[in-house]
Amino acid sequence: MKRKEKRLIFVSGGARSGKSTFVENWAKKNGNNILFIATAERIDEEMDQRINDHINNRPKSWDTLEKPLNISESFSDNFKKYDTIILDCINLLSSNALLSLPKNSTQSDSDFAVMNQVDDILKIYKNHQATWLVVTNEVGLGLVPPYKLGRLFRDSLGRANQKIASVADEVIFMVSGIPLYLKK
Repeated sequence: MKRKEKRLIFVSGGARSGKSTFVENWAKKNGNNILFIATAERIDEEMDQRINDHINNRPKSWDTLEKPLNISESFSDNFKKYDTIILDCINLLSSNALLSLPKNSTQSDSDFAVMNQVDDILKIYKNHQATWLVVTNEVGLGLVPPYKLGRLFRDSLGRANQKIASVADEVIFMVSGIPLYLKK
């Protein structure tokens, strides 16, 4: 397969809307050497099983990097071999950043922590030739969360999603497994 020009493809939608399936199918069809970056943490037995199931359902030829924060710390010249990188997902990365803050953190603290993670990802993207498929949840369609941590998360993730969408080559919104192309 011929190496294609790199792109940043940003895929958003609600929980179980088909985001991960969409990006994995895109990678199977268009990628040669694929890296899957998982931001979920193995915090309990159920989550450990979920992560293992996801890994076992992906092609064996794909590499997986489990990194809940500061993804660039793991990147080196070895990662130049990948032509396709899936990052799943920005909402867990944002949650990890937010949960690393003190309990009395403000919206500014939350935004700063989350945007540092986004800037880290965008820096890696700019310095490598791979196409990136970045998954996130859309959290702006529901009610305002009734508790502070939920509001901090929703607002910071919304700002992060806007920043990534503004630089992405494609933005896709998934609804019931159907991709709606917002930017192409």
